[in-house]
Amino acid sequence: MGYEGKLLRRALQRYDDERREREARLQERRENIFRRQPRLKEIDEELRATMSRLIVNALRRGTDPQKEIEALRDENLGLQAEKQMLLERMGLPLDCLEEKPACLLCNDTGFRGGGMCRCLKRCYAREQQKELSRMLNLGTQSFETFSLEWYSPHDDRNLGISARENMEWIYQTCRQFAENFEPDSESLLLTGDPGLGKTFLSAAIAREVSSVGWSVVYDTAAHIFDRFEARKFGREDGETIQSDVSRVMNCDLLILDDLGTEMTTSYVQSALYSIVNGRLLEHQATILSTNLKIEELARRYSPQIASRIEGEYQILPFFGEDIRKLKKERS
Repeated sequence: MGYEGKLLRRALQRYDDERREREARLQERRENIFRRQPRLKEIDEELRATMSRLIVNALRRGTDPQKEIEALRDENLGLQAEKQMLLERMGLPLDCLEEKPACLLCNDTGFRGGGMCRCLKRCYAREQQKELSRMLNLGTQSFETFSLEWYSPHDDRNLGISARENMEWIYQTCRQFAENFEPDSESLLLTGDPGLGKTFLSAAIAREVSSVGWSVVYDTAAHIFDRFEARKFGREDGETIQSDVSRVMNCDLLILDDLGTEMTTSYVQSALYSIVNGRLLEHQATILSTNLKIEELARRYSPQIASRIEGEYQILPFFGEDIRKLKKERS
């Protein structure tokens, strides 16, 4: 999984902060209970001392510590019984003084089996969604809030299908893509005129995929190409630029928006080919959103790039009336 360093650092910081908050709450709870029943504090200290003596005796060499260990064990059991009785009298659970990990899978380390535990992945997902929300309205742009009412139910004379029927298929395709996402999922090309829902569905996909911890980068084509150009010509801090380029090439899902609105140069053509071809070779999913048709992509960038997209991407053609204009007319 291609985690972004900056977001992972934030997630780790949040994870540590939440762990310290739990520890502070436990300590406050223990102090409150000890104030109510000081004998519990004495028992707690005695149990710690007994455990230390048990360990020392178990490690002792040259003598037989068995009898003393058994005596200490009996003492420990007696203290535990007294502790249980006092807590029951106070109406408190028997484990209220104990530190319990929030995640039993990793014991609050954040890592398990050589990889990131799902508890830390949830922290990463929250940080990632905050980052995505700076560009996308993740609060309202979701599959649940998408509406087909803006698309005409009447068949298009040239296409033999209505805009609503077409959008229902596109909607289901995008939703299935998001719900069943894996990094090697088939890439998508969202193509059509402005105002037809390409950005809305891109945001819905980003919301769904990022919410379960997959790394998602959403950005405009112009900004991404600028980062690639800055790296090539050393216009900015090298480490920062390299990080920006790496996150584009290594994330689980790249959503490149507004392809075709940037100034097209030979360097932009080269950068787009690197992104499209490089991610296909690494079996990494990409979503391209553009107002251009395939034949226009071939003229603007190159037949080679258009061929790779047409051959490897699932193409979702949007058509209908500009929804932004329809909403303005009805308001």
